Amino acid sequence: MFDVIIIGRGPAGCQAAIYTLRANLKTLVIGKDSLLAKANLVENYYGITKISGKELLDEGERQVKKFGGLIISDEVLDIKVEDGVKKVLTSNDEYQAKTVLIATGNKKIPLAIENLKRFEGSGISYCTVCDGFFFKGLKVGVLGYNDYAVHEAMELATFTSDITVYTNGREFNVSDKYKDMARGFKVNNKAIKKFDGVNELNEICFDDGTRDTVDGVFVAYGNADYNALAKKLGLIENNNFIVTNERQETNVSGIFAAGDCTGVFKQIAVAVGQGAIAGDSIVKYVKRIC
Repeated sequence: MFDVIIIGRGPAGCQAAIYTLRANLKTLVIGKDSLLAKANLVENYYGITKISGKELLDEGERQVKKFGGLIISDEVLDIKVEDGVKKVLTSNDEYQAKTVLIATGNKKIPLAIENLKRFEGSGISYCTVCDGFFFKGLKVGVLGYNDYAVHEAMELATFTSDITVYTNGREFNVSDKYKDMARGFKVNNKAIKKFDGVNELNEICFDDGTRDTVDGVFVAYGNADYNALAKKLGLIENNNFIVTNERQETNVSGIFAAGDCTGVFKQIAVAVGQGAIAGDSIVKYVKRIC
């Protein structure tokens, strides 16, 4: 078991890891590429006159590894809390920790589907744990195309057997771990034009003019971003950002958040500052419960 699992390998996550590792906490950092890697030039960070985003990220990861931190490139699909233990499920494995820091940034794949916003809360959901029960025995869809979509479909299988994965025109691409599980669900590869209904969602309209009736759709498009993780954990949100106190603590004991996912001024300096505070808070939390 790890003392802390940090989800996100950008400035907030790596800065927190430096603090927890220097305090001798066993630390795992999980994440894919940060948006900062696309920045050709960073000139507004204290003490550095010129550096690329990728160079800054690489240097941060070198520091983490220098202090004994483990960094893995993987997709986080879910976080569960059972008897105080935090279980982090990825595409390839499952890890346990005493604490979790969500530092995923604010990266989302835009979905240009007509009426998506209109039916949110009226047939369209982003949380199988929160809303799956309301679709017991009904026909539901999962909007997605990878391991995350299959994982959410599996969560829904508790409530209904009529589940279709809608890839919205993308290739259905799952890892070996999830291939057998994916065979249990119908897959529709057509591009979606719009969602339709009167007061509630009841149809999906495709670009080719065909339609499919449905009682609900759960969005699991791309990766499980901070918003999806927050909803499953029951974290308080404000304008779809995770709410924390001044110590970067959320309303769930042992779950912390830092960086862009908290809705702050989106700057490296701010993310690093919150990461430092989160790291210090995690150290004090672990020492308190041990």
